Amino acid sequence: MKITLSEGTWDQSATDIVAIAIPSAKTKLSRALRRIESVTGKDSIKLLASDERFEGKASQTLKVAAAGKAKARWLLLVGIGEEQDPQKISWTIAHAVASGAKAQKTAAVELPEVTPDAVRAASQGLMAGSYRYTEYKSDKKAESTLSSAVILDAPKDARGLAAAIRAGKAIGESVNFARDLVNRPPNDLNPITLARAASSESRKLGLTCHVWNKARIEKEGMSLLLAVNQGSAIDPRVIHVVYKPSRAKKKIVFVGKGLTFDAGGLCIKPAASMVDMKCDMAGAASTLGIVFAAARLKLPVEVHAVVGSTENMTGAKAYRPGDIYKSLEGKTVEIVNTDAEGRLVLADVLTWATRKLKPDYMIDHATLTGACMIALGPWRAGLYTDDDELAAKYLDAADGEGESFWRMPLDSDLRELLKSPVADLKHIGGRYGGSITAALFLKEFVSETTWMHLDIAGPAFVERAHGRLPKGGTGFGVATGVRFLESL
Repeated sequence: MKITLSEGTWDQSATDIVAIAIPSAKTKLSRALRRIESVTGKDSIKLLASDERFEGKASQTLKVAAAGKAKARWLLLVGIGEEQDPQKISWTIAHAVASGAKAQKTAAVELPEVTPDAVRAASQGLMAGSYRYTEYKSDKKAESTLSSAVILDAPKDARGLAAAIRAGKAIGESVNFARDLVNRPPNDLNPITLARAASSESRKLGLTCHVWNKARIEKEGMSLLLAVNQGSAIDPRVIHVVYKPSRAKKKIVFVGKGLTFDAGGLCIKPAASMVDMKCDMAGAASTLGIVFAAARLKLPVEVHAVVGSTENMTGAKAYRPGDIYKSLEGKTVEIVNTDAEGRLVLADVLTWATRKLKPDYMIDHATLTGACMIALGPWRAGLYTDDDELAAKYLDAADGEGESFWRMPLDSDLRELLKSPVADLKHIGGRYGGSITAALFLKEFVSETTWMHLDIAGPAFVERAHGRLPKGGTGFGVATGVRFLESL
């Protein structure tokens, strides 16, 4: 999408559609509608808003035909509720016009204020709202999207606005890259093709991408990852993407769970629970999206993405409940439920990253537990870390990007639930506190590294659009990860 700046006002824009923010407070709502009527020459917009029960509530929209002095074909009134943050308002109205575009190809957006932060947010919103997954659609034209957008009221001599557009587009492209990966069907995306996608994008951005085949994984001693892979006809992969600018003072490692399909192994999932299990690699998608965005933005931070990828299937050699395997870290692990496979894959990858990369911070993204969704619902991720400063920085970054996290306790009292009578530990702790015991299991493999675990099982893939989350793969976590890196 082409995004440009204009000094013009919304009534002067000759685009197909213009988006205008409308607050919900009664006096402000009335004033905003009068302002529009003064240009269109109509006195019916208030009546139409009343008939359609448009009250300026957050994410409400009302599309009206322009008239009078307005040069656009359509006006899109976008409710912003009582929101005061200019960045969040900018994202909301830009996303609304991009996601609602049908026959419209060009759009203009009026922002509450035209600053670099607001312009960047609007650019991200336009990129996110225009996203469509059309790879397997025969009629791709039916999934119409904007080709260009204009940000209005831009001061001619304002500094940093063009750079803000580039930054917003860079993040938006990385989020949409992650969405594409998650939405790809499992007969198309497997560990091998996921590695190819990572390698291809890395080449475009001039990054180093190492891909380990099964023989290399065996040589490294990642027995837990290999155990999960035993039931699959497709070999596993470990993917390591490196962004290393010369002036970097910090090293951050993001680790991603890359289960390209999870049938549950021998503890097989019910059919209804298996339908969307292509999304079990969303942690890997977010991890890759973050490192690619860091490269696009040329951030002065060294960033690594490390992904362990496999399927979890039911083949003749599938690992079994009761099996015991020795992890790369050295601890032996008793298998209790083969459908708790993600933590096994992560355990070996976390150990390797801790030992070989020695990061300042290590952060993993994983669609790890249904228990986290039971605790927090489908639109919020769980955040686990013992480091208060890291938690505060990450939650602040999430708030700035409008992504929802909640800090959960690493309750040491629950560690005893992972005790095994026949091995060093078992990999699940039972029914209660399932998301917490999963995080405690991962903690066993990070040594003294400053580490954070993000359980994104809910918001990584949603059944219906909600707020900033589109139906299907959402790219959740990419924007927050980038803002966190910028804070360093």
